[in-house]
Amino acid sequence: MDKGELKVKITVGDEIKEASIPEQTSLLDILRNYTSSDEMHYVAAFVDDRLRELSWKLRDRKKITSDPSEERTVNIEFLTLTSPIGFDMYKRGLFLLMLKAAKDVLNKPEGDYSIEIMYSIGNGFFCKLNNEGDVEINEEILAKIKERMLELVEANIVIEKKVCSTTEMREVFNRRALYGKAKLLKYRRASQTNVYSLDGYEDYYYGYMVPTTGCLTKFDLLKYDDGFVLEIPLRFTLKMPEKFYELKKLYTVLKNSEDWGRKLNINCVGELNDLYVKGYGNHLILAQEAIMEKQIAEIAQQIVDGNQKIILIAGPSSSGKTTFSNRLSVQLGANGLIPYPIAMDNFFKERVDTPKDENGKYDFESIGAMDLDLFNETMKGLIEGRRMEMPEFDFTQGKKIFNGKTIQLKSSDVLVVEGIHALNPLSTEALPKDSNFKIYASALTQLNIDEHNRISTTDTRLLRRIVRDARTRGNTAERTISMWQSVRRGEEKNIFPFQEQADVMFNSALIYELSAIKQFAEPLLFGVSEDSEEFYEAKRLLKFLDYFIGIDVQSVPQNSLIREFIGGGCFKI
Repeated sequence: MDKGELKVKITVGDEIKEASIPEQTSLLDILRNYTSSDEMHYVAAFVDDRLRELSWKLRDRKKITSDPSEERTVNIEFLTLTSPIGFDMYKRGLFLLMLKAAKDVLNKPEGDYSIEIMYSIGNGFFCKLNNEGDVEINEEILAKIKERMLELVEANIVIEKKVCSTTEMREVFNRRALYGKAKLLKYRRASQTNVYSLDGYEDYYYGYMVPTTGCLTKFDLLKYDDGFVLEIPLRFTLKMPEKFYELKKLYTVLKNSEDWGRKLNINCVGELNDLYVKGYGNHLILAQEAIMEKQIAEIAQQIVDGNQKIILIAGPSSSGKTTFSNRLSVQLGANGLIPYPIAMDNFFKERVDTPKDENGKYDFESIGAMDLDLFNETMKGLIEGRRMEMPEFDFTQGKKIFNGKTIQLKSSDVLVVEGIHALNPLSTEALPKDSNFKIYASALTQLNIDEHNRISTTDTRLLRRIVRDARTRGNTAERTISMWQSVRRGEEKNIFPFQEQADVMFNSALIYELSAIKQFAEPLLFGVSEDSEEFYEAKRLLKFLDYFIGIDVQSVPQNSLIREFIGGGCFKI
């Protein structure tokens, strides 16, 4: 091997090859010149387990070995657009592409307007134009922006990464009316900040970016309510869905939460940090908790007014369903009702009858794992006033145990049923429709990092679960992260498809919670080994938490939903 060359093992899909490559060769050039793959399908790579953008250049990092003459091999594994990391990069690329195209089409100074990327709805992102001038987003303007986006894609323009002064970028973003970004950088400790530039349009993003516009081929723009939706392709196929999956109830809840944040002048993390610095943190906590208690009281009143006997609660992992159920039960009691909590997990099928997945493992998250006949029979009997024996599932033995526990409902009694399949129509197909009140609970984060960087609901829930699993189950952050994709697949299949069938959606997100959970999550994330497959995700979450000023949780009430995760709550979890 010639001097100045490195031995490299390249993995691109099923293709694996070794080569000697000169130092300072970019990953993009390696993809082009040393593989037979379509470069537009790959957006990043792990180089010796460290995530790198394709602009990164190969360099010799000496490896200490017992044998100084041992030849070192650099391992490069390229990531596709359809990988979780790659698809996140694709979304960021679409954000940058859309904003650049909008600037070109609107042809107005950015200080006269700003576009916010606000939250995920269906298979896209709701965006809104803020301006004090004559700029308006309508069907005609959206068609022109889309046309300009396609032109930029066809040009296959390189997206440059620039290192800029943090202070100077704050000034730039203030001039461009991107005050959320400017406030965010106010709390950035580093003197320099990475900025991405597309044909002269510069922006800051949390996370890595695609290398060129040429890979951003699938998207759409749709007028929606008082804004518009940037629609994205389906992850695994990169094909656009046949139609936009409108989620009206979800959108309404998100919009209401956002409106509440705007009333407090808290839209982005920088504004939240400002409030803590000014000494208003305790007031914010109490105001948020009061709002949540008011919402729970209103849900309880709806149940009383509707005279429903079975309350069904479902939602994705770490949505705070247990605390919500307890707080709802307290409110029901205040209205003269006596709630009986019922866990659907006690109605699992016997282990031997549990279906298996494609890998031959028991699929406990499948609706087929539930003894729906027994559940419907038991619920129907209770509604009819019969005394019914309640099972308790023994997870060690893998079977239901009947130990003589019975329930018979009185006129003032209600059942509070919690389970991942509670909203699935199969769970209640034998029951009268007017006997059920369905609630979907999820942490629908109303806060964003800045105007163009969202806070993912999934990230909030993952951080909750990391902290709770460490406290209650002794799990490391590494273990929780390793299971998360499996949990997410189960949610996509068994929970999200039924969310719009709920009578009420409850948003369990607290505007202050990431500032509270930070001090509990960071030590756990720092404990993830650099050699672990979960190290990148841990590092990403640490960077995310670094945006927040941590707060003292002593003023967080004992009945707060966040107590389910950080501990110190008054409910038995």
